[in-house]
Amino acid sequence: MGYVEELRKLVGHRPLILVGTVIVIIDQDSRVLLQKRTFPEGIWGLPGGLMELGESTEDVGRREVLEETGLTVGKLHLININSGSRYFTRAQNGDEFYSVTAAYWTKDYKGTLVYDDEESLALKFFSLHELPEQMIGSHREIIEDYQKSLSNG
Repeated sequence: MGYVEELRKLVGHRPLILVGTVIVIIDQDSRVLLQKRTFPEGIWGLPGGLMELGESTEDVGRREVLEETGLTVGKLHLININSGSRYFTRAQNGDEFYSVTAAYWTKDYKGTLVYDDEESLALKFFSLHELPEQMIGSHREIIEDYQKSLSNG
């Protein structure tokens, strides 16, 4: 059982502050890797997840990418930290949380794409200008922030 599950046993559905990481993985053709998630079902998003005790945000990203995609990630570059009332979520089961998400990008990865069917329905690289319609809104914003960071040098 993970840290968040243990907390939920203690506090029920009350709001928590959860820290996580997502990673914008860019391939040699400047496409971004997206994961078609099992939850919310069929929605595309960036690979990533929630922090466990003792992890850094970089550790979280590397662990989650490996678990969700089979890829090993190297050097990470910070895009932004997203937090605040805008990032409040009420899950379908009634759990409430505010997310603090560290967003990184990298072109430094190795391995073969393999997805865990408990978390993913598919993995695919997309052109930055042809992202799927059914996508987690905050993840779309993170990709836009990544693109802005490139043009700002």
